[in-house]
This record gives sequence, C-alpha cells and structure tokens, in this order.
Amino acid sequence: MAKREVDIVVISDVHLGTYGCHSKELLKYLKSIKPKMLILNGDIIDIWQFSKSYWPETHMKVVRRILKFVTEGVPVYYLTGNHDEMLRKFADFDLGSFQLKNKVVLNIDGKKAWIFHGDVFDVTMQHSKWLAKLGAVGYDTLILINSFVNWFLTKIGREKMSFSKKVKGKFKDAVKFINQFEQTAADLAVEKKYSYVICGHIHQAEMRVMQATDGSGSVLYLNSGDWVESLTALEYHNREWTIFKYDPANFRADTDEEDLTDAEDLDAKMDVRNLLERFKLEVH
Repeated sequence: MAKREVDIVVISDVHLGTYGCHSKELLKYLKSIKPKMLILNGDIIDIWQFSKSYWPETHMKVVRRILKFVTEGVPVYYLTGNHDEMLRKFADFDLGSFQLKNKVVLNIDGKKAWIFHGDVFDVTMQHSKWLAKLGAVGYDTLILINSFVNWFLTKIGREKMSFSKKVKGKFKDAVKFINQFEQTAADLAVEKKYSYVICGHIHQAEMRVMQATDGSGSVLYLNSGDWVESLTALEYHNREWTIFKYDPANFRADTDEEDLTDAEDLDAKMDVRNLLERFKLEVH
C-alpha cells in the first residue's frame, strides 16, 4: 500500500505502557503515512502507570516506528506531558532530527503555531498531583472494563459504547473544564499573536476558530485527541489542517505486513522497560 504523504502529523496521549493504549491501530496508522514532520504532543509513554509486567511487543513496535522516522531524517519533536513529565528534566535535548522539548513554536507557511501538551492549565495537576494520578489509574481501569464490554457487544451485534464519554457528558464540571481549557488556550494564543494553538491532554479532538474572551482577536484551536478512545491525530497538508480519525475499514489490506523494523529482535524491549522503571523510581 502506497504511503500517504503528509506535511505535519501531531499525535498525543498514546499512553504506551497501559492497557487502554491502542498500539496496534497506531502502528498501522504510522505505517500508512510519510510525514515531513512528526510532533508527539505529550503522554506518549505513560511513565506514571508504567509496570515492567506490561509492555507488549506492539508498544515496542510503535517506539521503533517513531525511531525509524528519526533515522530517515524526519524532524520529530517529543513534547512532554504530565504522564511523561519525568522527561522534562531533559528538555531541550537535541539528537539530530529528534528534539525533546516542553513546548515549541513553529513557523508553518508563514503562520506561527504554539504547540504544547496543555496540562499547565489543569489545576489538579498543579495542586493535587496525587489526585490526578489516582484519577489516571481509575481512568485506565474504566477503559479496560470498557474494552471487555465492547468485545461482548460486538459479539452480540450491538454498537460499541464509551464509558468515559458518558461520564463526561453526565457531569457538568467535566464539560466546564474542557470549555475553560480551550478558552484559556485560545486567549493566551491571541495575546501572543499566534495563528494556531495546538494541545492534547483532554483526550478530545477538536478544530475550530475561537474568539478571545476580550474580543481582541481569534485563533485556530486544535486538539489532537488521543489513542486510547478516539484514535485521532492532526494532519497538516497543502496548507490545511484536518482531524484524522482511525477507521478499521481503511486498514484491512497490507498494513499488517511485517517490515524489517518489526522483524528485528524485540528482546531489546527489556532495556526500555528498565529505563522506564528507573524514571519511575527517581520520582519516589
């Protein structure tokens, strides 16, 4: 299958190392594209919930696929999020086409794009990190239960459902938080005179023009969603932004074929496990 050319791809909230991560689907997506730039906008590896007992081969294959882009000379920005915040001590690390940063401002066809994960707007993260971590464990458990329920629903011919979306829809505070998050990002971006503001963190893909609260201007707000539930990414090509939504029907042919990257000895994944375990221990 011919790879689809894309100027810029932005993905976030993959949460490698957790049961909720859809690594197989993400791997198929990454194999299907030929990006000129890849931006990993936080929470790619979930160091918060990392366990040496759970690191499937598909998770390692996603890491290797990203490294393959690096070796091919594709600029790859890894922007830190809250679940991989341990990497922030290494911010501004630069290795060839790979750069590790907390945020980045890019000039895209003459327009400035402000890109960062977005957890800086989360009050829980700033003042009650233990509560945020507890919530993350609860969320991952909810996703795991949801996957079993959806497996059963599929077997009996029923439509899948999302527990977390129902929870968010039921609680006004969740909706209010998302609205405030988006408005805060837009207000700051307008103040800084950026054309685009691109975030992750809230697991809700979005693309819309937003007005500043004080009416001083507008900005295109974009959110890349996640690879736990929505399975979305942002794509920029031919001077236009779009939200990519993974559809299994579009990946039935050729995408499962093994390539040289996948065929490599994956026993080396233990090195990654040990490295992540060290990161996790350093904060306790």
